[in-house]
Amino acid sequence: MRVGIPRGLFFYHLYPQWKTFFNYLDWEVATSPPTNKKMVEAGVMMAVSEACFPVKVLYGHILELAGREVDYIFMPRLVSIERRSYICPKFMGIPDMLRAQIQGLPPLIDLCIDVSRNEGDLYRELDRWSKKMGLKSGRVRKAWNDSTRATCELEAICRQGHTLGEGIGVWEGKPAAKRGTGDLTIGVLGHCYALNDRLISLGLFERLREMGAAAVTSEMLDPQLIEEAAARLPKRVFWTVGRTMVGTALLLDQNPGVDGMIYLTCFGCGSDSMMAKIIEHRVNKPFMLLTVDEHSGEAGVVTRLEAFCDMLRRKRRLELAHNLSPYGEFLYSH
Repeated sequence: MRVGIPRGLFFYHLYPQWKTFFNYLDWEVATSPPTNKKMVEAGVMMAVSEACFPVKVLYGHILELAGREVDYIFMPRLVSIERRSYICPKFMGIPDMLRAQIQGLPPLIDLCIDVSRNEGDLYRELDRWSKKMGLKSGRVRKAWNDSTRATCELEAICRQGHTLGEGIGVWEGKPAAKRGTGDLTIGVLGHCYALNDRLISLGLFERLREMGAAAVTSEMLDPQLIEEAAARLPKRVFWTVGRTMVGTALLLDQNPGVDGMIYLTCFGCGSDSMMAKIIEHRVNKPFMLLTVDEHSGEAGVVTRLEAFCDMLRRKRRLELAHNLSPYGEFLYSH
């Protein structure tokens, strides 16, 4: 069997596990190429107008895979990937939306991944799928359990200072990208599928490096410390990504080596509209909200990034000047 995995949404966090899972079942895995303008245009034309930009981009990847020789397309219903937390509701309906709007679509593997209460629901879903595909449930369960280590491997790679996109390349055996050094360190927040898709983020990480700024993302930090920082809120955030973003922001806000923070959000994202406000009111470091959609231009983003970096450098110079003694002790010897 040959299964296609679209390079969109939670691909940037769970692809190693998904690929390992199907490889254990002796299935071949094909992925769509990195996002390009043609795919975006096709996705925007096909998706409903109310969908957010990353979902429209996903449509483009699905259309690309539908034109290739794949037996199935893997498009799970992501409800929850951890206890007592949930993913954005739009992830649940995507398989139905795709079937309703794309003609000639290959069969979808729409496993429902929900571990909000316990893992029993997930294993029952795997058993249901095993029976449908004529596979042994024990083999499928073992393949899923063994494949989870791939996610741990990816997380370990990212904690060495790589973004998720770079980490996936390293996990697949590609040479690690050289991390440039700069005079600024900026925390970068946002959903993995927005930050690591170069077309959606308009090359955010590359632009920051060109401007002499090193980026720090949540994947580079200790997840336990992020969770402890997020727990300082009066109420627990039940969105997995939202809680991670809040915890990361609060953790970076305490780090004197971080100069400022950028939150990349896609227009129309409901959870981001709330989480960005919470972060903005709780951090003391310079903060910039960068909103993108299918109409955003790279020139406008570059201008805002340049202005933000210039402001951070000016702030640092002013702080240094204020620390100089007014009594001349550095000018006169005793």
